[in-house]
Amino acid sequence: MNYRQQFAEEIYTHLQGLSEVDEIHSLIEEPKYNTHGDLAFPCFTLAKKLKKAPQQIAKELSTKIDAPFLEKTVAEGPYLNGFLNKQVVSKQVIRRINTEKEDYGSSSAGAGKIVTLDFSSPNIAKPFSMGHLRSTVIGNALANISEKYGYKAIRINHLGDWGTQFGKLITAYKKWGLEEKVRENPIKELFYLYVMFHEQAEKHPHLEDKARFWFKQLESGNEEANQLWKWFREESLKEFAKIYELLDIAFDSYDGEAFYNDKMDKVVQELKNKDLLSLSDGAEVVELAAENMPPCLIKKKDGATLYATRDLAAAIYRSRAYHFEKSFYIVGQEQRLHFEQLFLVLQKMGYDWAASLKHVPFGFILKDGKKMSTRKGKVVLLEDVIKEAIDLAYKNIKTKNPELENKEEVAKMVGVGAIIFHDLKNERQNNIEFNLVEMLKFEGSTGLYVQYTHARSCSILRKASAENNLSVSGLTDSYSWTVIKILMDFPNVIEKSFQQAEPSVIAKYVLKLSQDFNKYYGQVKILADDAEQSSRLALVKSVAIVLKEGLKLLGIKAPEKL
Repeated sequence: MNYRQQFAEEIYTHLQGLSEVDEIHSLIEEPKYNTHGDLAFPCFTLAKKLKKAPQQIAKELSTKIDAPFLEKTVAEGPYLNGFLNKQVVSKQVIRRINTEKEDYGSSSAGAGKIVTLDFSSPNIAKPFSMGHLRSTVIGNALANISEKYGYKAIRINHLGDWGTQFGKLITAYKKWGLEEKVRENPIKELFYLYVMFHEQAEKHPHLEDKARFWFKQLESGNEEANQLWKWFREESLKEFAKIYELLDIAFDSYDGEAFYNDKMDKVVQELKNKDLLSLSDGAEVVELAAENMPPCLIKKKDGATLYATRDLAAAIYRSRAYHFEKSFYIVGQEQRLHFEQLFLVLQKMGYDWAASLKHVPFGFILKDGKKMSTRKGKVVLLEDVIKEAIDLAYKNIKTKNPELENKEEVAKMVGVGAIIFHDLKNERQNNIEFNLVEMLKFEGSTGLYVQYTHARSCSILRKASAENNLSVSGLTDSYSWTVIKILMDFPNVIEKSFQQAEPSVIAKYVLKLSQDFNKYYGQVKILADDAEQSSRLALVKSVAIVLKEGLKLLGIKAPEKL
């Protein structure tokens, strides 16, 4: 049912092998104006091969092509424009969606292959802030999209559970902390201690030495330091679990930075064995001058390992553990150089699979135009935002539809959906200004608008008591055709979203489908008792199926009643 492909094949049969089908397919585009048709093939590339003007080639091809899925082909200057047969195509599209249901748009391109996704990765003993939202929801959406594309997705939460900050935290806890307070409200109290350490260290620099001492104790296996670290980690994970439950996100692995402590020496040794390490001001580095990059720091002067060492160990471990075909790192754009260096070093080590590693960068969430800072306490807690969104959704539902059953459950779908959609409708590399009012708008380009459209389509089907197997004769009016063309594009949208690692492609798609369906709803009497009623209802059902599946890929639920 890929009409673009079929159009390419039709053109190919009349070119006597002058071009490959794939080359023709790659050139086919959608005309700028609907009046020019549904598909357009520019004939410029054939002009040299055929030694003819592109206008003449288009004219000749227009007289030769004849296929059941095409109503006609027309030469429009140097373009060959194809008009799809609305009756035939609409019938095929609607039938396919109603038959395949949630499997519509699925691909077998990744069948039997694994993709790993490293995302979310909050820091232990720090609040799960709005700053971690982007990695979490982009990563989860990409995992869903990968599965739709046929891959098995392994979701990895590379926790920030190691580093000098634990020396600071242990120092702060031993100096000012109270066990009962931490047990009562772990993250809030640990975060308070962490912020207090930084405030006090500015006045009393010796605290930094104390923090270094306690981190060294932790690295050396000191029992007291290790017990505190384990306790902080366990309490943090319990708190994080509440957020992930609200967002309905699960992970396959919580192996964080600490997991790789015993795996880094082997990496350093391997780099030495392969003559890749050199000394620079006492530190051990991998030189990347030939690639116009600064050296990649592997070991500091004092022998301490760095992020790069740990990430090299993690990549090698994951390759052996999961045998991935692709590996995505959903980490902010400020880490771009780090990942460029990481992938280059792995290539120098001789790992062919390094070419399949991909950094998926994204912009910041800003507050009043500035990046949020955990250290100074300028942080907006994600849990607070989610709860506020759910409360607001509940109030709106209570006002607009007081008779609605399961109001709490629907409010959760709407509130969480509003936050996720606000993030994913933006191209990931753009910065997003944190604005609760904007995020929770219940009209316009919002998640709720898409959810309402889905609920509206479900309501129409309930009113009509529509059967599962609706007969379809095809629809030819312009409003139906606009919706059908968008529905037809869903498999291409999923492919594009996966290839670009860009969930906003799907978010924009479901918005467009919602807008055009609502125009259709406003112009066409869907329940009119005539010969086309069953086909119209089958179209409505197709919209409901695709909207629900599109939202699901983004990590958003679609209530049937709102």
